[in-house]
Amino acid sequence: MTEIRRTTFRKASLLLGLAFLMGCVETEQRLDTIGPVLDTAAFVDGEDGLTIGHRLMDAGEYEVALKAYYTAGAEMGLNADVLSAIGSANLRLGRLGQAERILRRALDEDDRFVPAWNNLGVVLNAKGEFGEAREAFRVAFALDNGASESIRQNLQALDAKLEEVVPDAPPEEDFRLVRQGNGVYLLLGN
Repeated sequence: MTEIRRTTFRKASLLLGLAFLMGCVETEQRLDTIGPVLDTAAFVDGEDGLTIGHRLMDAGEYEVALKAYYTAGAEMGLNADVLSAIGSANLRLGRLGQAERILRRALDEDDRFVPAWNNLGVVLNAKGEFGEAREAFRVAFALDNGASESIRQNLQALDAKLEEVVPDAPPEEDFRLVRQGNGVYLLLGN
C-alpha cells in the first residue's frame, strides 16, 4: 500500500513540475509578443519600490512602474509620496479619473506636497478644467517658491491657453437708460 502511495506522489509531483515548467514557457512566449522586457537587475539592487518605480517611469514603463509603486505602498504605507507616484503613473497611462482621485488623496495626506499639486494641475488641464488646473499650478509654484522650472512652464503654458480663450476686453454693448416715471428706469438695448 505504501508503494502505491509513493508512486502516486511521484507522478503527482512530476505532473506539477511539468505544469510549472509549461507555465514558465507560456509566460516567456507571451512576454515576447508584448514587447521588450527590461533587465530588472538594473533596477533592483536593494532599493525600495518607490525608487524602482521612478526609474521605470523614466524608462517609459508606466504599467510596471505602477506595480512597483503598489509594492512601495505595501512596504512604506500609502503616504503622500507613494500616492502621488501612483497618481502620476495613472496619468501617464491616460487614466485621468483614477489619477485625479489618487492625487487628491495624496493631498489629503499632505497638502504641501508639491509634485501632487503639479500633477493634479496636469490632470485637470487634460480634462479641460483650466481654472482649477491653474489654481493647482499656482499652489505648486507657491509651495515650491518658484524653484521648479517645470512648474513655472506649466503655469505659463496654461496662462497662455487661458489668454486665447478669454478676450482682453469685454464686447461693447450699446444700452441706454430710459426714465419711465417716478424713480423707475428701463434699460434698453440699441
